[in-house]
Amino acid sequence: MSDYQPEILVIDDERQIRRLLFLTLTGAGYRVRECENGTLGLNEIALKRPDAVILDLGLPDISGLEVLDRLREWTQVPILVLTAWDQEEDKIKALDAGADDYLTKPFGSGELLARLRVMLRRVSHGPEPTAFKLGSVVVDLAAHRVTMNGEEVHLTQKEYDILRLLLVHRGKVLTHRQILREIWGPNHEEDTHYLRVHLAHLRQKIGDTDPARRIIRAESGLGYRIAAE
Repeated sequence: MSDYQPEILVIDDERQIRRLLFLTLTGAGYRVRECENGTLGLNEIALKRPDAVILDLGLPDISGLEVLDRLREWTQVPILVLTAWDQEEDKIKALDAGADDYLTKPFGSGELLARLRVMLRRVSHGPEPTAFKLGSVVVDLAAHRVTMNGEEVHLTQKEYDILRLLLVHRGKVLTHRQILREIWGPNHEEDTHYLRVHLAHLRQKIGDTDPARRIIRAESGLGYRIAAE
């Protein structure tokens, strides 16, 4: 980490969790602010503009989903949802509402810090890269070109659009609905078979067939992500 210490705002009503997060984050070189409910959290974000937010969904005043909705009206600050709510439906709602990532309690500090680093890298200052190396695969978005081991890979437009969307949001989980909306339009948000078929073809073409070494990673019924290097 550089000399700059990113500031993380923790919004959680459990004092023990806030204490654990404070020790974990400060130990990793972050500055930490804490809020015990959603209303205070919204005010703090508006006034202090933290670099990232760790947000619980089960808050005592307003729900974490409402906090997400309000924040996404005016800011793209990275938000990691950290909650005991572990139902798939809760995760999908949070990700669709604009969360960058989702982690359930109890959590490992190493995984939390890794996910936080990914979120912060995506919004770091400087020009966005246009070329990405994914093992033996190189994707050049500026040239609209994909190669594997130096040989050009011919993708259909939909396959390329899926790959490009995941790369632009690398490190972030995109739900099935989000991908379908972006690629096929709002009338196809439930047509998950479209996505499955095109993704299977894309995996074959870029050699992404080994489950242990996925380029495009499935997130347990939620959606997909390309893990940032």
